[in-house]
Amino acid sequence: MLAAPLVFTWQRYLVSAGAASALGLAVLAASAEASAAQDPTASAAQAGSQAIRPYRIHVDDAKLAELRQRIAATRWPDKETVSDTSQGVQLAQVQALVKYWGDGYDWRKAEARLNALPEFVTTIDGVDIQFIHVRSRHPNAMPLILTHGWPGSQFEFLKTIGPLTDPTAYGGRAEDAFDVVIPSIPGHGFSGKPTELGWGPDRVAKAWDVLMKRLGYSHYVSQGGDHGSVISDALGRLAPPGLLGIHLNMPATVPPELVKPINSGDPAPAGLTEPERTAYRSLSTFFGRNAAYGAMMVTRPQTIGYLLADSPTGTAAWMYEKFAAWTDSDGQPERVLSRDEMLDDISLYWLTDSGASSSRFYWENNNNNFSAAAQKTTNIKVPVAISVFPQEIYRAPKTWAQRAYPSLSYFSEVGKGGHFAAWEQPQLFSEELREAFRPLRAATK
Repeated sequence: MLAAPLVFTWQRYLVSAGAASALGLAVLAASAEASAAQDPTASAAQAGSQAIRPYRIHVDDAKLAELRQRIAATRWPDKETVSDTSQGVQLAQVQALVKYWGDGYDWRKAEARLNALPEFVTTIDGVDIQFIHVRSRHPNAMPLILTHGWPGSQFEFLKTIGPLTDPTAYGGRAEDAFDVVIPSIPGHGFSGKPTELGWGPDRVAKAWDVLMKRLGYSHYVSQGGDHGSVISDALGRLAPPGLLGIHLNMPATVPPELVKPINSGDPAPAGLTEPERTAYRSLSTFFGRNAAYGAMMVTRPQTIGYLLADSPTGTAAWMYEKFAAWTDSDGQPERVLSRDEMLDDISLYWLTDSGASSSRFYWENNNNNFSAAAQKTTNIKVPVAISVFPQEIYRAPKTWAQRAYPSLSYFSEVGKGGHFAAWEQPQLFSEELREAFRPLRAATK
């Protein structure tokens, strides 16, 4: 539940955001009208470049046949010499997954699920942005943009579309409905691949604001985990007119004085509370034993891209390891995600050949995504909501969250779920968003 001072933060922001939005829209409209009057030809060309076009996915049969051939030709490494996952994902696990990928999995079913949804593409800042846009049947639905991470995709959010857009069918109230927008980050999925430098979190955040305004929304909220949290943080710092607030499930809360000792593997300093010590130990283990993938993608995305572009088995192992490590499943992701669900996501990366382009987002970001100072969280003035899922890479303590995000207005610790919160626990995830954003509803009516 929200404490009174936190609700006040939301209400106070609503007044200023509404005024800023109205002013910003008026300025934008006046500028557009002036430009059109000066150059009608340029105005027509601009309108064409801003068009929102229907999108339909179809992967060629030849591409699917080639995938199966490559899987069948896999050259396997020898078995790990330990009985646990300390050397990486185990051979037997990957072999079972890849065998099913080659002779049992059907991409066409995943394709049909995506094509059953309203899909679109639009060009923003020179890059095609592919997105899903589902409007609620309920009046006054709140516009919400959901951003995936790596190794996730739009597939992470498919099971939340129903609960978010039609809450009455899932135990909620009509007044808690959302209009949902789910874009693919540039370089991921069916969005375009940037061919120039600069497509980091800030530039994506600006593109997301353009997208929401282009869809006709004067107010909206943003949610994200993993890359999505970083992009939502960037939106919060940008604070464009109409952004009412953000929700994070992987917040950047680590205090500045703890970043170096965590990265160095130093013992936890004295004076930490038990939740803070737990978070410290989790992050120390992560950076000391489990973050090599990130170091490779941050420093050499092109090099890792050759493996991911050439070997479907390598791609599957690279991604499955994170499903095993980051889900609330004791290392058995099949307990919370079906093989088909994981292979939907893996296949998306393979079929779009986005191993290198998605890795470049790490190179562009090149930042500590858990560090409050690195993410400049104190510069965020819009209301911030945080939901902590127990098997996230670390459980953000409330004390750290309050210090990192001065505009924190909602903080909740959820009973189950991991890094892929929306994918693993779509109902709980949707309930968190309803609760977190409920105080902002007045601005969308």
